[in-house]
Amino acid sequence: MIKSIAMLSTHGYFDPIPQLGRTDTGGQVTYVLELAKALTTLGNKVDIYTRWFDQSKEQIDPVLDCPDVRVIRISAGSWEFLPKEFIYDVLPELADNMVKFIQENNLDYDLYHGHYVDAGIVTLDVAKALGKPAFFTAHSLGAWKRDQMGGDPEQMERQFKFKHRVAEEIRIFKEVNAQTLTTQLQLEKLNELYDYYADNIVIIEPGTDIHTYHPLSPGEKDVEITLPEKYVFCISRIDSNKGHDMLLNAFDIVRKEVEDVDLVIGGGSPNPKERELSLKAGMKKIVDECGMQDRVHIIGYVPDELMSPYYRQSRVFALPSLFEPFGMTTTEAMACGTPVVASKFGGIKTVINTGENGVLIDPTNTEEFATAIIDFLKDREKAERIGKAGAHTVKDYLSWEAIARRHLEFYDKFM
Repeated sequence: MIKSIAMLSTHGYFDPIPQLGRTDTGGQVTYVLELAKALTTLGNKVDIYTRWFDQSKEQIDPVLDCPDVRVIRISAGSWEFLPKEFIYDVLPELADNMVKFIQENNLDYDLYHGHYVDAGIVTLDVAKALGKPAFFTAHSLGAWKRDQMGGDPEQMERQFKFKHRVAEEIRIFKEVNAQTLTTQLQLEKLNELYDYYADNIVIIEPGTDIHTYHPLSPGEKDVEITLPEKYVFCISRIDSNKGHDMLLNAFDIVRKEVEDVDLVIGGGSPNPKERELSLKAGMKKIVDECGMQDRVHIIGYVPDELMSPYYRQSRVFALPSLFEPFGMTTTEAMACGTPVVASKFGGIKTVINTGENGVLIDPTNTEEFATAIIDFLKDREKAERIGKAGAHTVKDYLSWEAIARRHLEFYDKFM
């Protein structure tokens, strides 16, 4: 029976309270922390190993709200931050030092689970040295990222070390006991770009924090917010693949059919750079050309404490992305009981059954996109029914507790 697990996430700034937004420090940190915490609710202890590069940090750092999870830092290389593309040279030392730390402290883990390619490399070495099973989650695939980014091949290679990354990914795929992917789309890309097929690959989606994102209890009042009374909500990074232009074009149809509804677009950096400002200018240009200035609100960064009430109080949540590996904002909105209209081009397509717990659309088809939103706005009974079904889907299948149970089943199967 599994009782003690070592997770590895070796790049970026990994802290018990994550410093999200710092270099190489984003969704993966949240994923690993939330998975670790959820595994402890099922009777496990989890240590998360990362690289120690800041001497002001403690080597062993417990997670305050979850004493059965600790962040453990292992030194390797000089005392300086290394971007993930340039961390490869110190990984053998990191693995050696991690083995020594585990042996000196008489620690005994049932298994090792590496997250992303650099941690996968260390996981293989440590698990082999200690005679334990090794598991892996890629989170993203080097060859897929290379395809998406395009650019000058030589410059991309210097910057991202794609050849080395892809070679190491293939070695990890072949040597671990088993691996998880977070979406069906990732599996398709693994088959297509790596020509890699195996029967020890399991798809386990990212989890959703249902303690933060949930419908109101009967009689419970939501916090007051300053958004319009009736609105369609969208939140994401401001990027060219996020489909904001398509949503704005669809909303131009929606507002003519439903006169008392607004569109609220949130998201983006608290300190936007030139690219983001340029994309926002393009969005505002569409708003101006359509004469929607009084109906569209581009509100920028939304603090964490407002996310849940913004989802809950919206009439419809829209995900218009042309490319989206999964679509976490969609499951957060679903968890709040809000009906969702989501792009069929995202990984979320494996979660939503149209007409049951949400609606999938082609965001490039403006009429189809608009009609789905209008349908929810006009048919409140249908919106409520599908919203409730969406909340049940997330609670039963995509809460972090459910994801932790699926990980334990995965480990048991491939130990």
